[in-house]
Amino acid sequence: MNGLSARRDAIKAITEYKTLYAPLDFSETSPTEVFGCNVFNDCVMRDRLPKNVYKSLKKTIELGEKLDASVADIVANAMKDWAIEKGATHFTHVFYPLTGLTAEKHDSFLVPDGKGSAIAEFSGKMLIQGEPDASSFPSGGLRATFEARGYTAWDVTSPAYILENPNGTFLCIPTAFVSWTGEALDKKTPLLRSMQALNKQAKRVLKIFGVETKLPVICYAGPEQEYFLIDRNFVFARPDLLIAGRTLFGAKPPKGQEFEDQYFGVIPRRVLSFMMEVDRELFKLGVPVKTRHNEVAPSQFEIAPIYEQGNLATDHNQLIMTVLRSVAKRYGMVCLLHEKPFAGINGSGKHLNYSIGNDEVGCLFDPGDTPHENAQFLVFCAAAIRALHKYGPLLRATVASASNDHRLGANEAPPAIMSVYLGEQLTDVFGQIKKGEVKGSKKKGVMNIGIDTLPPLPLDPGDRNRTSPFAFTGNRFEFRAVGSSMSIAGSQVALNTMMAESLDYVATELEKATAGKPDKLNAAVQGLLQKIMLEHDAVVFNGDGYSEEWHKEAARRGLANLKTTPEALSQLSAPSTIDLFTKYGVLTEAELRSREEIYLEQYCKSIETEANLMVRIATTIIFPAAFRYQNELAQACANLKAIGKEYGTTTLDQLTTNLRAMQKVTYELQTLVEGGKGDSAHTQATFYCNTILPAMREVRKHADLLETIIADDLWVLPSYMEMLFIR
Repeated sequence: MNGLSARRDAIKAITEYKTLYAPLDFSETSPTEVFGCNVFNDCVMRDRLPKNVYKSLKKTIELGEKLDASVADIVANAMKDWAIEKGATHFTHVFYPLTGLTAEKHDSFLVPDGKGSAIAEFSGKMLIQGEPDASSFPSGGLRATFEARGYTAWDVTSPAYILENPNGTFLCIPTAFVSWTGEALDKKTPLLRSMQALNKQAKRVLKIFGVETKLPVICYAGPEQEYFLIDRNFVFARPDLLIAGRTLFGAKPPKGQEFEDQYFGVIPRRVLSFMMEVDRELFKLGVPVKTRHNEVAPSQFEIAPIYEQGNLATDHNQLIMTVLRSVAKRYGMVCLLHEKPFAGINGSGKHLNYSIGNDEVGCLFDPGDTPHENAQFLVFCAAAIRALHKYGPLLRATVASASNDHRLGANEAPPAIMSVYLGEQLTDVFGQIKKGEVKGSKKKGVMNIGIDTLPPLPLDPGDRNRTSPFAFTGNRFEFRAVGSSMSIAGSQVALNTMMAESLDYVATELEKATAGKPDKLNAAVQGLLQKIMLEHDAVVFNGDGYSEEWHKEAARRGLANLKTTPEALSQLSAPSTIDLFTKYGVLTEAELRSREEIYLEQYCKSIETEANLMVRIATTIIFPAAFRYQNELAQACANLKAIGKEYGTTTLDQLTTNLRAMQKVTYELQTLVEGGKGDSAHTQATFYCNTILPAMREVRKHADLLETIIADDLWVLPSYMEMLFIR
C-alpha cells in the first residue's frame, strides 16, 4: 500500500467504519449493572463461598494476613462454576514479566472422563500455582537458558476476571511470577514486597502519633494514560510505525499543535465511538475509568481512572492498554502507546498519581485546612521530600527506556532532574519550619469571576506546575515522568521503598526523642522537620523545570541530571540502591543487577531494530522514490533546455545534493550497526546512545528534506499531515 492509496482508504474508513462488535444495549442493562459484571469480586465471593472461606479470604485481601491454602479448592470450584456460567472454556494465569507486557498461557477446564465425554476440572492447586517456561522470559543472568522452570503464584488481592472474545470467554487470574530458585522475574512480586515494607514503617510512625489501624497502610495509584489513534491504513503503509511504534521519518506538517486547538476539543465521532466502547469494556472488568478527552497533540487522547490500591491499579492499567489496542482495531484504527510516535509534537506519558493511607486513617498526604498545625501530615510529607532528595536518581531509572528518552525534557514532559513541587502554601510552611518558627499557612480563598450569574469558585491555596516531575497536587504527588507504554509497577516499587526508608528514619528519630517522654513529641517533631528541611530542601523547586536556568541551578544544588537511559540505569546497581532494596527485602542484589542487564539489553535491541529499519526504509522506499523523481526532473530540465529555458535546475540540484548526502549517512549508519558491539551491556548501550542515535538523526534530517521536494504521488510513506489530521 502506498501513501496515496492509504490516504484514500483512510478517508473512506472514517465515513464507513463499522465496529466488529454489536454495541452494548443499555436499554435492558443499566451502566451500574454492567460495572464489574465480569469480575470475581467481593459480591460474587460473598454469594458463592461458604462464610468461613469468604471471611478467610477477606482477611488476606483486606488485612494482609497469610493466605490459608486449605480454602483454595473451595475457591477454585466456585471460580470455575462462575466462569463456566459466563461461557469460559479456559483459564489463564496472567503475569507481568520483565518485558513490560502482559503474559498468559491458556489451559482448558475440560478433562476427558475416559468414557468419550469430558468433565470440567479446576483444583485449588491449579488456582494457586502455574508453571510457564521461565527460560523464554528475560532473567538477566538469574537463570541459565537451559534452566526452564518458573512458577506463577495466585495474587488473591487482585480479583480474577473474564475476558470476552467474539468466539467465547476465558478466566484470567492475576499472578506473581518467580523462578524455581525464588527470584522475582516480574513486576508484581517486587511491588507486593515494597507494599509490605511501606506498611511496616508507616505504622511505626502512626503509632508514635497514637494512631492504631488494623488495615495495612498501602499505596494508591491513579495513572493518566495518554495515547495516539491513527487510521490503520497509514500504519500498514509505514513500516516504522508497524515495527517500531514510532515514525523514523516525517517532515514537519504545515500545522502541528501550535494553535492549541486540540486540547479538550470536541472529540471526533469515530474516536468518541471508540472511547465509549473502551469505557464499556473496562466497566465490565471493574476498571473505574473516569475521564476521557483530547490531549494536546493532534490525534492524541487520554483516559484516566479513579485512584485505587496500587497493586490493583497496576493490573488495571495493563488491562487498559490491552483494551485500547484491541478496541481500536474494531474501528479501523491503531492505538500507539510509544512515548514519541511523531517528532516535533507532544509525546505520551502516564502521569502516576501516588498517595498512601487506608480506609481507617485516610490519606496520609492530606494537609487539611491548616497544614501548619497538622504534624502527622507534615511528617509524612517531609519523609517524601527526604526520599526524593536521597533517591531521585533511582526514581529516574524506573522510567528509563529508549522510547521515553525521546520525551523526557521536551515541552510535554518533565526534565530528567528529579525535583518536588510543593506549591505556594506548603513551600511557605516548610520554609517557616526550616527557620524554626511556624506562624501560619495560606488559606483557601474564593474566586469571584465578576459575572452575577456564575457562582463563586473555591480557590486552591496554590497553583499547579506541569514542568515538575514530582508535584504535590492537593493530597497526593503526581509523578509525571512515567512513559505511556510502561508499567507503573517499577516507579511504585521505588516510591514505596524510598518512603519506607524515610519513614523508618523518621520513626527511629522520634522513638529516640520520645522514649519514656511522650510529652516531648511536639518538640521532637519540630526538631526533626527542621533537620530534614535543612538537609533536603535542595530538591524543592517551584519554578519552570524546562528553563536553562533551572538546569544550572540544579547542578549547583547537587541534583543529578541523568538525561539518557544508559546513565540512568546504572543507578540500579549503585551501592545506595542495593543497600535500600536489600534492607527492606524488596529486591536482592542479584535481582537488581539482572534488571539493569535486562533493561540495557532492551535499550540496545530497540535502537538496533530502529536503525536496521531506517536503513531498510531508506534503501527500499525513499531512495527509489528520489531516483524516479530525479529522472523526471532531469528529463524535464533537458526538455526545457532544448527550447532555451533553464527552469527546474535548482530543484534538481537540491534533490541531488540531499540524495547523495542521505546515501552517504545511510551507509555509514549501516556500517556502524554492523560493527559496533561492546564488551558489556553498558558499553554497548552507551555506544548506541552516543553514536547510533546521532547517525540516525543525520539520516532523518536529509530524508525529511527530500519529503518536501519529491512529488506527492511518488512519496510512498504517508505524511504527518495525513496521519495526524485524517481521523
